[in-house]
Amino acid sequence: MKALVLAEKPSVAKEIARVLGCGGKQKGYFEGGGYVVTWALGHLVALAEPEDYDVKFRTWNLEDLPLLPEKMNLKVLKETSHQYRTVAQLCKRSDIGELIIATDAGREGELVARWIMELAHWRKPFKRLWISSQTDKAIKDGFASLKPGKDYNHLYASAVCRAEADWLIGLNMTRALTTKYNAQLSAGRVQTPTLSIIMEREREIAGFQSKPYWTVSLQLGAFSAQWRENDSHDGRSWTREAAEGIAERARKAGTAKVDGLRTAERAELHPQAYDLTELQRDANRRLGFSAKTTSNVLQRLYETHKLVTYPRTDSRYLTSDMVPTLKGRLESIAVGPYAQLARKLLRGPLPMTKRIVDDAKVSDHHAIIPTEQFVQLGALSNDERRLYDLIVRRFISLFYAPYRYDETSVALSAGGERFYARGRIQKDAGWKEVYAGQNGMSSDDDDEETDDDYAARKDRDAAQTLPPLQLGAAFPVKTSAVKELRTLPPARFSEASLLTRMEKHGLGTPATRADIIEKLLTSDTIERVRSTLAPTAKGRQLIELVVEQLRSPELTARWESELERIAKGKGDPAAFMAGIREQAVQWVAEVKRETREYKPHNATGSFCPECGKAMVEIKGKRGKSLACSDRECGYRRQSEPVLLNKRCPQCRKKMELHDGKAGKYAQCKPCNVIEMLGDKDGGRVNKREQQRLVEQYSESAPLGNSLADKLKAALESKKD
Repeated sequence: MKALVLAEKPSVAKEIARVLGCGGKQKGYFEGGGYVVTWALGHLVALAEPEDYDVKFRTWNLEDLPLLPEKMNLKVLKETSHQYRTVAQLCKRSDIGELIIATDAGREGELVARWIMELAHWRKPFKRLWISSQTDKAIKDGFASLKPGKDYNHLYASAVCRAEADWLIGLNMTRALTTKYNAQLSAGRVQTPTLSIIMEREREIAGFQSKPYWTVSLQLGAFSAQWRENDSHDGRSWTREAAEGIAERARKAGTAKVDGLRTAERAELHPQAYDLTELQRDANRRLGFSAKTTSNVLQRLYETHKLVTYPRTDSRYLTSDMVPTLKGRLESIAVGPYAQLARKLLRGPLPMTKRIVDDAKVSDHHAIIPTEQFVQLGALSNDERRLYDLIVRRFISLFYAPYRYDETSVALSAGGERFYARGRIQKDAGWKEVYAGQNGMSSDDDDEETDDDYAARKDRDAAQTLPPLQLGAAFPVKTSAVKELRTLPPARFSEASLLTRMEKHGLGTPATRADIIEKLLTSDTIERVRSTLAPTAKGRQLIELVVEQLRSPELTARWESELERIAKGKGDPAAFMAGIREQAVQWVAEVKRETREYKPHNATGSFCPECGKAMVEIKGKRGKSLACSDRECGYRRQSEPVLLNKRCPQCRKKMELHDGKAGKYAQCKPCNVIEMLGDKDGGRVNKREQQRLVEQYSESAPLGNSLADKLKAALESKKD
């Protein structure tokens, strides 16, 4: 009997088939030896849509809500139904005796496989391939130690609860809000509290009142000192008069006397290995990557290049069984800029501490680290290279000594006032050697802090080189300076700081947080303002219209915690879903009772030519378009011309795509250069055809400038 192996993607299936020796390529699967290797295309099966239960639900009506099917049905996704049929037919083959789930080793990967098995009525034995990297060795070792499929039943139950909860809450609330206010408004179990967090920060910023404050510093020749009222004071004076009085008294004193001196050895431990959220934060801070970009690039490093371990992990620790592999990983990455750093470690035993290896703090997957696959840096794209650099340096730094330095704190008195200075002398660069010469060095600092006192703290804590010091020594006051600053409002969230807040509140998982942020962006409820995130006018209104409980991060965090308990076999799936259904009923009722109004944030001065109602501006992938504000009307037209890659031969600007009676044509309006694009049907351009034209016509395409000639040629062509 043969084993059917179900991978999540064709590329993964191809690699598994190669390792297993399945050389026979068929349509939709590989076969050879004792294995048949096939694949999903992400999800092949999903929860049924409302109209699958009753065709009347195809039309959105507030009166039909809430939608609460007694049993949640599954359906084959139309766009990938061909591959589902292939998998289902393989499941029915009499020579296949067992199935091996080889989808991604996580909650969502489990759901991909189990839903296919359920709809295909798989009743034979099944096992689980659970691996943390895609190298040949990992695949071979994984197949040599397959897990019983039933070991992951609780994980599957958690995945089903998550999917059904998102359907019941997201679908009911989105339909309720959209039909109530006749506007495209979406809400969800995780996206709404995330929007609420961003909105709350915006309120703090709007309500913040900046105040001036003053700092006083002394220049004492070889070093400077900052005034503080006492050891715990922040160094701010709230009146100019007081600050100038402090400076004047110090100036008149003429000297500052050392009356407190303390030198202590400090040690700063290496940062921990990355989990997905910390890597997304660091890549956002240091590389400017969005969370979604990091996820996409990381997936390529894992799946295509096989250079890193499983990406969607929430652990920052390694397991004890990995310890024998760590030197091999260091040997594999000892190339290019990492050669000297790695070889230094390979000369002796690697130090192992609970900060690196802790079995108790690893659940499904360990931290993200390099694999034992030999790396060819030249084969990586620029983004892949930069993200890989973060992972490799963080991994190498795990085995370096702490950064050690002597820190000297000195307290001085001048004119009855207290001044403080701090100096640092490095003793051992330790793990910081790994980041030598790099700006924005990695750290585990939470960058979500408010910075109303940042300037004062920066001046106070700045390390400097101090001269030899002893108690009672006096230093001449060269200058005393007063500096006026202002308190600053809390900073808007960057993606890094929003990920931190989502993690603290238990919103989503490392695998889903990036998609939640992208969903808020694409639904036009938040926008990027340089490197920060801010609510749009639509988002501001939406958060006021959503029921108060759904805005609460605490409620969603409790749900996420319960899903984790279910995954570990400690929670009750039936009770969880009963609570979700009850919430859906209550919240839909609240929306129905609401009396507030929604005013389209993107209204324009134009009106729909079909129904006469106001038009709104919609942002899309191909530019802006105008749509009727009445969803039932559905009228829409492009408000901005689509730009082709074809360039004008005179001014070299990109030409616009237009659709005329004789067909589609490219035009440069400033130069009046026109090129017919050969629309055979002469009809309206659809989106697919439009995109094809944008991609087809490049700068090398021939250009013309006679509209009459082109129209004539097109008409003659149609007659023929």
